[in-house]
Amino acid sequence: MLPLRTRIAPLAVAVFTLVGLCLPAEAEAQAWSLTNAQRQAFLRYYAPVIFKRANANDNKHGYDWLTNFDFDQDGDFSNNKLHWKQINQYVDASRAGPSAFDKWRIRPTLYTSLIEYMDGGKNLTLVYHLYHALDKNAAGNWQLHDWERVELQVKNVVGNPGSGESVAYAVVTQHKRNVVRRAGSGDLQFMQTGTGSHLLIWQAEWSDKLLAPHGQELRFVTDPYSFFAGRMASGGKAEADVNNDDGRKKLHFVFVPEDDGAAVAAFNAQPVRYSTADAQASRYDNGSSANWPAVKRVTYELQDLADILPTHWEHGGYATHWLPDAPQFFYLESPVVNEAGQAEVSVGLQRFFSKTRDVEGQDDREGYPSKKWFFGTFELNDKASDTGGGGSSEFHDKSWAGTVADSRGQTRMSASGYPASVNSYWWQHDYFVHSGVTDDTDGREQGFWLQGGWYLPQNGGFDGRWVQLFDDRPGKESGEY
Repeated sequence: MLPLRTRIAPLAVAVFTLVGLCLPAEAEAQAWSLTNAQRQAFLRYYAPVIFKRANANDNKHGYDWLTNFDFDQDGDFSNNKLHWKQINQYVDASRAGPSAFDKWRIRPTLYTSLIEYMDGGKNLTLVYHLYHALDKNAAGNWQLHDWERVELQVKNVVGNPGSGESVAYAVVTQHKRNVVRRAGSGDLQFMQTGTGSHLLIWQAEWSDKLLAPHGQELRFVTDPYSFFAGRMASGGKAEADVNNDDGRKKLHFVFVPEDDGAAVAAFNAQPVRYSTADAQASRYDNGSSANWPAVKRVTYELQDLADILPTHWEHGGYATHWLPDAPQFFYLESPVVNEAGQAEVSVGLQRFFSKTRDVEGQDDREGYPSKKWFFGTFELNDKASDTGGGGSSEFHDKSWAGTVADSRGQTRMSASGYPASVNSYWWQHDYFVHSGVTDDTDGREQGFWLQGGWYLPQNGGFDGRWVQLFDDRPGKESGEY
């Protein structure tokens, strides 16, 4: 039975008023906010550079591109995997001119969110979700939508990006494992430009290799950018050293943030358009070595997690995209708003569906509203393994049940001021901030829950998981404005 808004006890509202609007005096004294333009600027400034290995021979050219949720322009996510299997036909048709595929808009995309909060200064959590329309796991099964993401914690923000802030740690998704590297690690390598600091990431191809990187998992690149610049200049072998592995891994693509002109120029990166698709598609497989002249250098754009969240809402047409199973309940104090500030999901207790609807019936994995990283309740891991595993849900489950305290003695419920949410619903602004230090104790993580009204402008906060910042540019090809 659906819980009703009346289930939110008056006591919870009273506690929220007390806790949420009465932050520590230190935070109140420091409270100030970035503008939306500055938030966009930070997401652009720290957008990663993605080196990717391909699995694109045997008429699979194009399979390894990043893309966007509506690349086929039909407003239906349930057939994305089915249609992406035709991407080689899209590429082949592009050679001859107009066709049934010329309405497609590949638009390689990273879906983003920015969380801004005060804690001894202004800090940010930046999330970049790399979207692929299909995946193939180690069991050889096709899956709909891939869910790998890069996350950065940026501390001591004082204004515009590049003004003295620092990256405290970064996290990448390797299947269910959340692998962390902290400031000072040789595994954190950045491409520095005048307008960006881009973490270097390597991504495996979509194939089902078992005892090796596979399934589009992410790894930290341990070579400095100068290594790649030298190889590009010489036309040498295209490869990258990565964390927790011996030997360099092959690469056949580079995906570069389109908003940093210096990075785009350094790689001579180009957008994927119908007219240029043939030239931008790799025809190498994961066992083939390529020299840099053969590497495809592709630009990508940034969009918002909040663009997709309304499709999960019970009143947002979810049945086109998601299954009516295992709903997630959120108490929304703030609406989900679009780029014009208009509400797309209303406040109150709301139901979201997240399991993927696949017209081929092969996949029912969970989307954003069910991802542990969406709440910050993932468990950090220092190590990576080619054989999968890891990614325990114990801390997430204990957080939901209110049976584990953070490093400051707060549970999810005491921090939010909603005791009635225990085992019942998520408060919209529940978010656990990791310290970046791993904890081997089962079901416990080092860090703290953001407290009460942390997200309010008067408290210097912003919960960008629910706000659309970037222009959707509907119907446009990548790189067109």
